[in-house]
Amino acid sequence: MNIKLESGNIFDPQNNIFNKKMDLYIADGKIISKKNIKGKINKIINCSNKIVMPGAIDMHTHIGGGKVNIARLMLEDFHIENNKNFDSSSIIAPSTIKTGLKYIEMGYTTCFEPALLPVNARQAHSEMADIPFIDKGGYALLGNDDFFLDLLRKKASQSMINDYVAFILNATQSIGIKVVNPGGINAFKFNQRALNVDEKSKYYNITPRDIISKLTQSIYDLGIAHPLHVHCSNLGIPGNYLSTIETIKAANSLPIHLTHIQFHSYGNNGDKAFSSASVEISNFLNKIPNLTCDVGQIMFGQTVTMSGDSMSQYRNHNHAHPKKWMCMDIECDAGCGIVPFKYKDKSFVNALQWVIGLEIFLLAEDPWKIFLTTDHPNGAPFTSYPHLIKLLMDRSFRNDILKQLPKSIRDHSILHTLKREYSLNEIAIMTRAAPARILGLQNKGNFSEGSDADITIYDKNNKDIENMFAHPIMVLKDGKVVVENGKVKNYLWGKTQTIKPEYDASIEKVLNKFFDRYHTMKLDNYIITESEMSNLIGSEIVTNKCKYERKQ
Repeated sequence: MNIKLESGNIFDPQNNIFNKKMDLYIADGKIISKKNIKGKINKIINCSNKIVMPGAIDMHTHIGGGKVNIARLMLEDFHIENNKNFDSSSIIAPSTIKTGLKYIEMGYTTCFEPALLPVNARQAHSEMADIPFIDKGGYALLGNDDFFLDLLRKKASQSMINDYVAFILNATQSIGIKVVNPGGINAFKFNQRALNVDEKSKYYNITPRDIISKLTQSIYDLGIAHPLHVHCSNLGIPGNYLSTIETIKAANSLPIHLTHIQFHSYGNNGDKAFSSASVEISNFLNKIPNLTCDVGQIMFGQTVTMSGDSMSQYRNHNHAHPKKWMCMDIECDAGCGIVPFKYKDKSFVNALQWVIGLEIFLLAEDPWKIFLTTDHPNGAPFTSYPHLIKLLMDRSFRNDILKQLPKSIRDHSILHTLKREYSLNEIAIMTRAAPARILGLQNKGNFSEGSDADITIYDKNNKDIENMFAHPIMVLKDGKVVVENGKVKNYLWGKTQTIKPEYDASIEKVLNKFFDRYHTMKLDNYIITESEMSNLIGSEIVTNKCKYERKQ
């Protein structure tokens, strides 16, 4: 089917197109140039006075896996719409169907689960395959698993570590590697309650710096598009900006991505020993070419925190709201912690967290290096994105909210001095083009010929930015109209985005012995094949390219 989007105001940062009135053409679910269309135009969509952007991409959102299901079971009361007893939104731990519906209604067409536990990858993929509309993918968790830490303890060669990382990406059908509290989750199992960047774990005698250094090198050697996705040490602890800076240095100038950076940008100044270190962190972000981050903005209200960082979640369990929580260890891989939480605007700490995230957004000089996230649902549900966009684009709006916060906030932050307002161009970069680029998704986030026709159309005349981004007038997925005038028209299921670097298969012999001795499953059952993804799990695989051939 040939479709023409006529006279839209196009935003395509990847191709340096910003607010240019032009036509777009679609054939067989792909963007196509007018000259290459074969046959007649079957459908014309009038886009006059409309803003047309590629479908939005959420590069960090917890939408699948064991922790998500635990949160659903723990918080079943929150699935009831307009539950007044808990003053909550039913989106904090939504079902798979509701996740897809809410994302597509906002114009998001691709999302990534940032904590795919290898031993639980099959269940996570099965769950994500049940999410309608969106393409999805996962970052496999490494850096706290016993096999990797044992490699480091035995001083295995970098090439052997590379083979293991590549094996994990292939076996789990993932697109990237994530490390959570490097070494800290494993150390927690041996009764350590903190682990700083240069502090050795008691059992393996390994530091977080060792882990970051080896994994960033491995991803660089393998040509993986997405840098190591790092949840730093000391999440939420006052003064942790210093360990965040040391984590950046541990990458040895290789690419590194710091996730939910807001939770890692805390100072310990002032009479409350808690302050903003957004300036210090932003200075590093702005001056280091290979450093990127997503923010993890918090919003006021009820949510649930879910994380592989069992060390941090255990430390925070006394703040649970409502008063129930869970932490657990998982096989030889990692941990998990679920703690419901309510962010309060009258709380000094919560208010300062809100401020710090916005400061980092506004101090970032390059929108290609910073990404719009709430670490759903840890900072806030993903349905908060339109509100967050308005905070970034409208200074008077955010200052009105700032005035309602505790007065002492002004003494510990600089938000009230920041005049910057994001433009539509920068929003398009941060939510479309930049995530596609950093993830190596050549066919996403742009309108180049051959790219997927994932398209979001907004009403240019809607002067309320929050409402405009919350309710696009039309969304196309793979060239099909799935949302029109706020109503879902058609259901379809997206693909799974992966990457498959080459590796020396001899690593599997070593892994077989490890699995036979320590795991409760065989290695063959650990590996998810493309046939299984397609025939049993029900998701088509898209294999993205490595940047270059595997280095020996």
